[in-house]
Order: sequence, then C-alpha cells, then structure tokens
Amino acid sequence: MSAGTRETAWRVFSSELNTASYEIKAEAEKMPSYQLSRLGAMINRVLIAGVLTEKENVGSPEEPLWRGRIQDVASGTVYINIGRYQPEAAAAMVDIEPPCLVAVVGKVKSYTTEDQRTYVSVRPERIIPIDENTQREWLLDTARSTWKRLVDMKTAMGTIDKSVTGLTKEGFSELSAKGISLALEQYGMPDSAMFLKSIQAALRTLLPDKNVDLGLPEDLSENPEEIDLEPQSSGDDSEDKEEIVLELLTELDTEGKGAPRDDLERRAEQEGISSMELEEITNTLMDKGVIYEPNLRYLKRI
Repeated sequence: MSAGTRETAWRVFSSELNTASYEIKAEAEKMPSYQLSRLGAMINRVLIAGVLTEKENVGSPEEPLWRGRIQDVASGTVYINIGRYQPEAAAAMVDIEPPCLVAVVGKVKSYTTEDQRTYVSVRPERIIPIDENTQREWLLDTARSTWKRLVDMKTAMGTIDKSVTGLTKEGFSELSAKGISLALEQYGMPDSAMFLKSIQAALRTLLPDKNVDLGLPEDLSENPEEIDLEPQSSGDDSEDKEEIVLELLTELDTEGKGAPRDDLERRAEQEGISSMELEEITNTLMDKGVIYEPNLRYLKRI
C-alpha cells in the first residue's frame, strides 16, 4: 500500500492481536509497518470494542499520557496508549469513566524486551462510548472475520506450494497470500483451538440461550480433535452499501468541503448501516482512493 493511503481497520480478538509478535518493518520512510497475526492478517490499524476496565494518566494535566485496558469479552485484554499525537482520543479519555463500553480505532504498536518478549498495544485515533448493540455487532463481525482467516489458513495448509505465487494461483488475493505465506514461515501451523475458543466465547455472548459448544476442551493444554472448517456464504451486500455511502457523501457535501461525519453517521443509520459498518465502508473507500479526509470532521469524494 502506498504512503498516505488509509489502512483498513482489522476486526481481531485480543487472542489474535496479542500473539502477533512478528513485525513487518516499513520498507521506506512514511510507509506503514505491520504486526503479522498467526492467521496471516497484516495489521496496521484495528477496530476494537469492549469494556474499558481502567485508565490512568501517567503524564501530566498539561500533557496527558493515557494508558488503559479494554476487555474484549471473547478472549482477553487489549492495552491502549494515548499521547500528544492522538489529540481527539486524548480529549475523549477525559470524560470516559471505567467501566464503560467503548470502541477504538487505532494503530497497532509493539515493543520487544531484552529477553525477546513482544508486547502489542493500540494507539487510538478515536475512542467513543458505545451501547450493547454496537458491541454485539463488533463481536459478530469479528467472529466472522476470524472464522474466515481460519478457513483460509486451513485451505492454504492443504496446498503444495505455500509461497505467495502459489497461493495467488490458488485464488487467494495478493494481500492474503502474502500474509498467510509469511505467517506459516514465521510461526508454523497455528493453534486453531485458541482462535476457535474466542469465536465460541463471542457466540455464547451473542446467543446466551443456545449453549454454543464447538467441541473445545475447557483446558486448552490438550489439542482438540480436528474440526472441519468449511467456508460459508456471508450474503455480503457491501457493494450496495458502498454505493449508498457514496451517494450520501455527495448529498451532504453542500459547501464543497466534504460531508460532516456526524451527519453521515445519522443518515447512514437511517439507511440501515451501523456506525461500525460505516467505519469499515469508509476505510475501504479510502483504500480504493475514492474518498479522503480533508480533516477529522469531514469526508469528501475525490
């Protein structure tokens, strides 16, 4: 991806994010770096939702440096750090009191100690309070995307040629092929039980009366029996929703400086597009070079 292009915000559970210990270094100045997940996701930015369980200003009142912990319900804790270069998130943290459901969009960073332990955290660009319905949407979206990465990884492990070229020939996108091939090279075959456990926990939260059981042992020190991972159709209507968002951007840009984010979110909700779906759609449109951000408050068509 070229310099200045907005990176997609991945939906990942903490189990996948916190074990993404390998960093793909930026190839040039102002180019992005990535944390490589064990399922092949090349992660620069994430969208996380969960309970902010604690926060602390380890800086000063004049120059705050916020640290916090977010429990994602399904698998564990995500750590966040907010400093002077995240002014919108820093301002929001002043008024958010734990425990509180929040959504965070931010860059992923890692730190490796002298004994080669890698710790992953998120530097939020935005952090906002959310309701339970929004959290449930995130859990469902993240469970689906994690499942897809598991299916893709299993498919890749069944191929003879696991190089980027080989996987591309098998129908993988160039991005997926690169991530999966490198993940297999760096980590080897992933322990699917850990990620299935996160999906199971998410589904149990979403369907508390269904007693969801994927056949996983409570103690994951023993590997479960092989579980059949079959791709499932999602009935995705993302292209239609992209068109709706583009039409709204044109309609709301009444002064030539772009569509106000608040108005766009309100109108999108009226069209059946949730705030989290809107975030994903606008990120995708920016990746395609169709829209851009004149500033944090506006989005504009190119």
